[in-house]
Amino acid sequence: MIVLSSDQAVKDLLDRRSGIYSSRPDMYLSHNIEYGETWRMLRGIVHNSLNIKASRAYVPYQDLENKAMLLGFLEQPARFFDHLRRYTNSISTQVIFGFRTLDIDDPKLEQLIHGFEKWSELAGSQTAALLDVFPIFRYLPDAILPTKRYARKLHEKELDLYAGHYLTAKRKLKEGNSKPCVCADIVRAQDEFKFSDGLAGYLSGSLLEAGSDTSASTLIGFIQALLIFPEVPKLAQAEIDRVCGDRMPDLNDLPDLPYIRGCIKESMRWMPTAILGIPHATTRDDEYLGYHIPKGAGVVLNVCRWAHDNQTSAEAANNRDASKRDQFVFGAGRRLCQGMHIADRNLFLAISRLLWAFDFERPIDPSTGPFDAVINPRSELKAEAIRVEWAKMTQLLDDDLQWKTVPEGLVWRDYEPDEAKASF
Repeated sequence: MIVLSSDQAVKDLLDRRSGIYSSRPDMYLSHNIEYGETWRMLRGIVHNSLNIKASRAYVPYQDLENKAMLLGFLEQPARFFDHLRRYTNSISTQVIFGFRTLDIDDPKLEQLIHGFEKWSELAGSQTAALLDVFPIFRYLPDAILPTKRYARKLHEKELDLYAGHYLTAKRKLKEGNSKPCVCADIVRAQDEFKFSDGLAGYLSGSLLEAGSDTSASTLIGFIQALLIFPEVPKLAQAEIDRVCGDRMPDLNDLPDLPYIRGCIKESMRWMPTAILGIPHATTRDDEYLGYHIPKGAGVVLNVCRWAHDNQTSAEAANNRDASKRDQFVFGAGRRLCQGMHIADRNLFLAISRLLWAFDFERPIDPSTGPFDAVINPRSELKAEAIRVEWAKMTQLLDDDLQWKTVPEGLVWRDYEPDEAKASF
């Protein structure tokens, strides 16, 4: 296993030699797709759906869910964890499948979160390491290694969830009842390339996993940071008030809110969601700085080490050249997160509007355990603005609070040139 702890090594190997470093290790229980024709086909489908231009079509979904989240913070501030998780999951289900997640207690969302937790435990278990390092043990019967049976059950439940979502979206598309979503592109690609519903389900499901968990974790870390560093929200709110006044921030304000963009970057650096990323693997032997790297070697991005190198992170944070990468939270090389443009907007809308609308303080007598926060609207004027904006959004929803239609050019048809001026 090779661990990359410098930005230069990551760029030299994973970026510049991406043809060698884009596979995945042979992780028996995880069933990762190795670098090859199938992976390149799937990556092309997702890139066409979620590249920086195509992803702008989904801004109406992000705007609506953000305003629903703000209303949740206003009415039930103690449940801010739940509001953030529902916010990122509902954007993901809309972008990928075309439907909203209405409540944190939705059974399918609970199943998804439960799956995250169980797979994390399984992937870090001693049995998983044993089966990866000594493949001969993979042939042992389930009676001796019951973890194998448990992993199969998790896969079956996961496939049932993902394929169910996908097949529903596929049926609605065929019936002409679907909303704009990534699954529409997957269905068209499936007709062309003839891959299975199972593979299509896992492709859409992997996007759902990534979109639901990472952005929510970043936002939870952001709120924790606000409580630890109370001077930061004061500076951020001063910038927002100067630029936006009493109106709610939108994506057109992105170029004029550099401190907010800095808060987003710092949230990802200070508490990265995947401290070691997802391992890459080499497809052939290589040499780097006098070291021999054998074919099939696992390659890990030490995101946490790089993020907390004071000199490196400080230089990156103050680099105004948008072409210079300043963090590796979204990965590197050809395995770079395809949903990062959606994630960037999720974070900007959430962070800018939460700071515009609310004050965040520590509880007077905090107890040991999960951190808590006292969240209050900054003014009644802002609280009423949230209610008014959500009332406008509900006019676009049916009795089940799903979209009636997606109006052409909803909200920010003309924001693209302004947004292009600024980089996260």
